Amino acid sequence: MRIKYDLNHMKFMSFFESITKAKLKDCFVDKNNMLVFVVEQNNIAKAIGKNGSNVKVINEKLNRKIKIVEFNPQIESFVANLISPLKAKDISFQENVVTINAIDTKTRGLLIGRNAQNLRNYENTVKRYFDINEIKVI
Repeated sequence: MRIKYDLNHMKFMSFFESITKAKLKDCFVDKNNMLVFVVEQNNIAKAIGKNGSNVKVINEKLNRKIKIVEFNPQIESFVANLISPLKAKDISFQENVVTINAIDTKTRGLLIGRNAQNLRNYENTVKRYFDINEIKVI
């Protein structure tokens, strides 16, 4: 899948990189209208900043919710980074289906969301980088 950016996204990316000095891989607005920044591997600490200082600055300047995710070429690790701060017992990938084994029912509910909107949101994000059919939470 080829990713195209409009002028707004380019401005967000430039702003993010100037504040954090972290290498950015991607930037997009998800279905919950949250601005998602995907940083290259090993750049998450630099992107977040000491005690979340960069996140606070970006939130204030852009006046919108943001999420910073660290990219990983291993799909299981990328999904774990994506669902963070939620934790999973196990994440597996077989036959183009990612299966997340939730720790408890509360975590399972948060992963799925009302009308499965969180789950579909995660699915769309993972599909930007990997060839998957769906994500299941058990």
